[in-house]
Amino acid sequence: MQYTHEHREIQNTLKRFIEAEINPHVDEWEAAEIFPAHEVFKKMGNLGLLGLTKPEAFGGAGLDYSYSMAMAEALGHIDCGGIPMAIGVQTDMATPALARFGSDELRAQFLAPAIAGDMVGCIGVSEPGAGSDVAGIKTVARKDGDDYLISGQKMWITNSLQADWMCMLVNTGEGPIHKNKSLVMVPMRENGKLLPGIEVGKKIKKIGMNSSDTGLIYFDEVRVPQRYRIGAEGQGFIYQMQQFQEERLWCAASTLQSLTNCVQWTVDWAQERKLFGSTLADQQWVQFKLAELKADIECLRALTYQACEHYIAGEDVTEWATMAKLKAGRLNRTVPDTCLQFWGGMGFTWENKVSRMYRDGRLASIGGGADEVMLGILSKMMGIAKRPQK
Repeated sequence: MQYTHEHREIQNTLKRFIEAEINPHVDEWEAAEIFPAHEVFKKMGNLGLLGLTKPEAFGGAGLDYSYSMAMAEALGHIDCGGIPMAIGVQTDMATPALARFGSDELRAQFLAPAIAGDMVGCIGVSEPGAGSDVAGIKTVARKDGDDYLISGQKMWITNSLQADWMCMLVNTGEGPIHKNKSLVMVPMRENGKLLPGIEVGKKIKKIGMNSSDTGLIYFDEVRVPQRYRIGAEGQGFIYQMQQFQEERLWCAASTLQSLTNCVQWTVDWAQERKLFGSTLADQQWVQFKLAELKADIECLRALTYQACEHYIAGEDVTEWATMAKLKAGRLNRTVPDTCLQFWGGMGFTWENKVSRMYRDGRLASIGGGADEVMLGILSKMMGIAKRPQK
């Protein structure tokens, strides 16, 4: 995959926006443990950045998925991990199934405002007892006339303290756990107030990704029209697995610039830091480790770009996206950790950008499917792990 002039222009537009509208406020939003999503998303919507791959009929640009990769990569210029993740939820995690399988009514009501930045969305899959085990969710949608009555809990939900709607995976029937689930669009707020039956159980305080709000949300007999279901009933698990392909490609692409930055910050520091009559950068061990980290990042870039090529070609990229997500998660841990060591005591301070990456990056091996889940998927696709009996 090669970025064209058009890809670069989108990246340049986004970089200018980040420098003017986001980075000057990152420290404030990190301290507040939330950022003004509606304000930021509306400005991004005005620039046409929230629907690059979405249908033109609903305000999107109708571009191929390489443009999402370019945008995800450019988000790495943001001086924290929480805000890029929140943006990615809006563009590549909560909306793919809605855009692909949603009715025109649903897309007009929820997708178009999300693309415009008038609504903030979230994806409701994880629960207190079901994170990576997606099939183990317990939230239920019981039919009542033409409506669903939804009861249950959703946890670790990014954007949920500000979201106007949730794309929720919920059990809509009995039977096999992979065939009894549906994706349902659940309105959450009207004029900023939670709708009846929806309660924020708690705001989750995390060790990183602080500027991204994360909540535990309770649903008690929340009434939603059945026509708010995305696609066919019982196909939700399949739709969500397809959404995960884009989420995991996005996760991999979103690490490339920030990891590159982390190494370059450390190179600059090492060249200035005096040590034993020379500089830190004069130490061969430091040179070799930083060179190896750069090589690892470029290997991840090549893997991610190749995965995107397969996806654009219409192929099932479960294996490719899984490998890219796995390696991105690992590098998001090892690169900041190695670089932090070279910063010494300065790396152990809260304000240091490398230490922020160290805290934020740890989530990459957990969220969107833990490393162990990625390895399990790959083992099954390689034929070395038994698939569960149906």
